[in-house]
Amino acid sequence: MKEHKLTIRELILLASVIFGMFFGAANLIFPVQLGQAAGNHWVPALIGFLVTGTIVPFLAMLAVSLTNSKSIYDLAAPVAPWFGLAVLIAVHFTLGPLAATPRSAATAFEMGIAPLLKKSDQPLAMLIFSAIYFIALYFSTLKQSRLIKLIGKYLNPLFLIFLAVILILAFVLPMGNVHHASQALYQSQPLLNGILDGYNTLDGLCLLGLTISIVYTTKNLGFHDKAIPKALAQAGLLSIILEAVLYAALVWLGVTSLGSIPLAENGGIAFGQIIGHYLGNLGILFTGILVVLAVFTTAMGLSASFGQDLHRAFPKIPYSVWLAVVTGGSFITANAGLTNIIKFTVPIVRLLYPLALVLIILGLFNHWIKQSPIIYRAGIILVVPEAILDFLIASPFHNLGFVQDATKFYYQFIPFAEQGFGWFVPAVIGITIGIIWQHSKGKLA
Repeated sequence: MKEHKLTIRELILLASVIFGMFFGAANLIFPVQLGQAAGNHWVPALIGFLVTGTIVPFLAMLAVSLTNSKSIYDLAAPVAPWFGLAVLIAVHFTLGPLAATPRSAATAFEMGIAPLLKKSDQPLAMLIFSAIYFIALYFSTLKQSRLIKLIGKYLNPLFLIFLAVILILAFVLPMGNVHHASQALYQSQPLLNGILDGYNTLDGLCLLGLTISIVYTTKNLGFHDKAIPKALAQAGLLSIILEAVLYAALVWLGVTSLGSIPLAENGGIAFGQIIGHYLGNLGILFTGILVVLAVFTTAMGLSASFGQDLHRAFPKIPYSVWLAVVTGGSFITANAGLTNIIKFTVPIVRLLYPLALVLIILGLFNHWIKQSPIIYRAGIILVVPEAILDFLIASPFHNLGFVQDATKFYYQFIPFAEQGFGWFVPAVIGITIGIIWQHSKGKLA
């Protein structure tokens, strides 16, 4: 096993694998959607988006490295083993059959195939497309050792070439300028809304969920366990920088597109219209190739991590069975359509992200906290009520009487709650109480 530093070749390969695993459907559609909605306030909205879309995923990778976690279970287990298992299941089913993986197929279909068909023909076409997509996904991911070769060496570079062509065309022949009216949410608080929009990429959760696949990939490169954290930090930083550059370009693309096309229902439709503007019907086919490449690499990583982590948690059930669960479940969800999947995802994200962010923060300070159960429990316990309220507010249950009463109290007494960050102050208070409590026991250095 290697003890030396990453070579340039190894650094680029590992960064390419990491990037290819988590840069998928959402990373294409949400920046474009943000640009269209933010209009002339796109710069502060972009800055907010980069916080949760790039900085949080990188910090998640560091937290995993600093705690030597092999999966999200290890990161959450200090609270309690049952909590670690619950978080692992919740995150993987969100990234798997409930949201992120089916969203990949739905995005590919809506951007690359649906525009070529009549409305009446689209449901059957989606059924056929998604069946082929998820069968291919199952067999591509069945042998885990293929991940490095398929993602790092072939699929990801090809995707980046396709995306670069589109962006170069947009910069050379822009569709318009950046002076367009903002939607209501972005007129007063573009930065905060950009942060919340970054949640929707699921990148923070993706990095936590993809931990086992990324660690497995790094080991396959020949690195010793002790060398893995530093290798992940270096390669992760490179991949995040590339993602930030692409986000900025895609947000700008969304803003300028308003000079030629109207505000779209979602970013998938907008992105397809943008490419259609430049390349016509050929562009639609081009879009299909581009998006399938982008989303398939991410779906492979998510599916492999789903199977690996759940097999580790429930060893009597083989990896191949868990892989069938995630691909089969994703096939069912994908046929609900992209817009419905996005709507369904928002409440789940508002529930899981506060818990994930607290675990990431605690992991970053592991040198001092040493995964103290007392500190972890104190931080999580005070955040759970806010996470549940954020879930209810974003869900179809928000009009129920008891939810409205709770929301009024929440917004009135919890700082930043109305802006979507009600979890922050309780987390700080809880962690502080936990540190004081742990110090009183004399167990922190």
